[in-house]
Amino acid sequence: MADLIITIDGPAASGKSTVARRLAEKLDATFLDTGAMYRAVTIAARDAGVDLSDERKLLQVIENSEFGFLPEPGKMRTLVDGIDVTEQIRQPEITASARHIASAPKVRAKLVQMQREFAAGHKKIVTEGRDQGTVAFPDADIKFYLTAALPERARRRQAELRAEGCNQSLEQVRQAIEQRDKSDQSRAVGPLVPAKDAIVIDTTGLTVEQVVGKLLGCVQEKCLKKG
Repeated sequence: MADLIITIDGPAASGKSTVARRLAEKLDATFLDTGAMYRAVTIAARDAGVDLSDERKLLQVIENSEFGFLPEPGKMRTLVDGIDVTEQIRQPEITASARHIASAPKVRAKLVQMQREFAAGHKKIVTEGRDQGTVAFPDADIKFYLTAALPERARRRQAELRAEGCNQSLEQVRQAIEQRDKSDQSRAVGPLVPAKDAIVIDTTGLTVEQVVGKLLGCVQEKCLKKG
């Protein structure tokens, strides 16, 4: 396992992905985008014509597919059977469908195993997701939980989608986030909750640089105490 594991959990559009990437760069650590893993399985299942509610078939898709998660500066390149799907997995319909993968207990357990195997191959990890500090890495060195007011999260996601050429109304985006929140918080396995020892940071009204600065300060303080 890595010498330093930092987890960043939180709801959709709370800023955790961007912040995790920036923090990893600051610490010369490897960024683990767990959402990319769920989306990769979603694409593999879709391409195989599998019903996303059929857990048995989803497990077969994982067993019969080759997934590659390659760390690069500021991002994680994602491959399915040798095909680069890094951009494809960000499509709104893939993001929406990934909740089926996340809600299947045995599939989720497989992905947690993949995340731990990934971490075992790197010295320092900054990983973000929904259950990183509670399930995947309960013994992580430092745990963060980012949150933000729903209206701000909706504005952020809408801006991201527009940058990708996808135009959705603010109300459409807000409803999609609310649905995702409900799904994340109510699932039986790995529900979205802050770890008991997580540092909770409300990112409402803060820039990415300000949030990264807060997290970096916490990491430096923790490391000094350990040293």
